[in-house]
Amino acid sequence: MNKRTDHTKKHRGKPAAVLLFLLICLVVLTVLNLAIGDENIPLFAVLKALVGQGDPGVRFMVMEFRMPRIILAVLAGAALAIAGAIVQSLLRNPLAASDTLGITGGAGLGAVIVTVLFAQQTPLFLTGAAFLGSILAAVLVYVLAYRNGIAPVRLALVGIAVNAFCHSGIQLLISRSSPNVSSALIWLNGSLWGRSWDHVLALFIWCCLLIPPVWLAAKPLDIMKSGDGVAASLGISLERTRGLLLAAAVTLTAAAVTAVGTIGFIGLMAPHIGRKLAGHESRILLPASGLIGGIILLAADAVGRGLIPPLEIPAGLIAAVVGGPYFIYLLRREAKRGRK
Repeated sequence: MNKRTDHTKKHRGKPAAVLLFLLICLVVLTVLNLAIGDENIPLFAVLKALVGQGDPGVRFMVMEFRMPRIILAVLAGAALAIAGAIVQSLLRNPLAASDTLGITGGAGLGAVIVTVLFAQQTPLFLTGAAFLGSILAAVLVYVLAYRNGIAPVRLALVGIAVNAFCHSGIQLLISRSSPNVSSALIWLNGSLWGRSWDHVLALFIWCCLLIPPVWLAAKPLDIMKSGDGVAASLGISLERTRGLLLAAAVTLTAAAVTAVGTIGFIGLMAPHIGRKLAGHESRILLPASGLIGGIILLAADAVGRGLIPPLEIPAGLIAAVVGGPYFIYLLRREAKRGRK
């Protein structure tokens, strides 16, 4: 009896230990990121700046230039990763993610259209345009991929094609002579350069509005993984629950894209890593995926800023270098399973 109790406590403690480990990694990476840039700052000086001490110039650089982009990286990475976890769970498709379904590219194209055509935009207007673009792209992917059902590999390939089409549209728009072309460039490859506290606040509001309700819906999400028949027999309103969760995933993606541009593969990789570390239970997987997404984007930004300073490589390109091969690996694995 005691052995069984000890085993249960150990099993229950593992997810908590994983989340704590990921949180510690995120905090350490945050401090390291504050020290990296055109001018590297000693870690001790960074720590003093965080508590309001030390050189005023260093405090200003840390708190006004570097801290906003770091917090934004954490929020955007978490939003993209949680959106990916939702989509993969609802579709029961390991290849599904915001970028492989065309949602990221559609959101970027919608935001760029508004940026190029209108001199002034509010964050809500931009997010609305990104949301509409992502919805239209997702519908197009579904229509093109449907052939007596949706095969995972076909869905992913069509999604990548639609994403590429949207990126071509972004390139076409920013090639126009426009006073807003410099601000539109951020949506092409994704970047945290020049981000401010205003961008942080806008994304923070969306995350606060959407992530807690999604986490509270973890149990219905787990039941829906077992199939529509099981979920319906347990009294879950399938269409309503699925629609609300998908809307949350699309809005999280649109908000993240509005803030940092079209950064791909985070929503694909983070949930897979989260399942390896913390298991499949959504109440643990969702926060684990969010932390991993923040870690990936922070690491990508650190590499982009610290590799060949003062030249800054967009974080989206760094993420693609890692995520592209991982996507090919998943694609081949699913193709082999389909042939069995």
